[in-house]
Amino acid sequence: MTIHQAEMPLSLGRYSQLLIIDAQERLAAAMPPDDVAATIANIRRLVAAAKILEIPVIATQHNSKGLGPVIQAIRDDLPQDIEPTEKTCFSCCTAKGFESNLEREPGRRQVVMVGMEAHICIVQTASGLRRWGFQVFVAEDAICSRHPAHRLNAVERMRHCGIQITNAESVAFEWLGDSTHERFREVWSLFRHA
Repeated sequence: MTIHQAEMPLSLGRYSQLLIIDAQERLAAAMPPDDVAATIANIRRLVAAAKILEIPVIATQHNSKGLGPVIQAIRDDLPQDIEPTEKTCFSCCTAKGFESNLEREPGRRQVVMVGMEAHICIVQTASGLRRWGFQVFVAEDAICSRHPAHRLNAVERMRHCGIQITNAESVAFEWLGDSTHERFREVWSLFRHA
């Protein structure tokens, strides 16, 4: 039986990278409070898991002059060498410098996406990454839109286009792969009280 790329699970972290799209201060202020709180908490959990497991993290900022920087709580968690790709286009795939950030570590062909807004920048970037041959995963509990119905529509669109919809905890445990992993307890502790 042949398994198509879109049906394959996340591999151990050595093939993955985490992409945080436009999780910015002023954009977050326009989101439903409960949705944005959950999104930020799950992004932070995934950033922490990525750091523990040495998985690359990439970030973008859309029109920073208008929307501000990456949310302070997330920015504080990012590895120090992360410089978000500045963009004005909706798909990260058309942003200058994005492709070189994405290809910093060759062989990492699985991209886990989180951020804002689901129905604009996330859906367009997911489509572009899939066209580039990446295996794309979107953590549904780590994305949001100003209108919850738009987020749900984006999730359904992506699911029907072969983007794998998952959640933050599943991502972290698929990165681990085994409860005997030497960093298991550190990662598990991020989700124990979630």
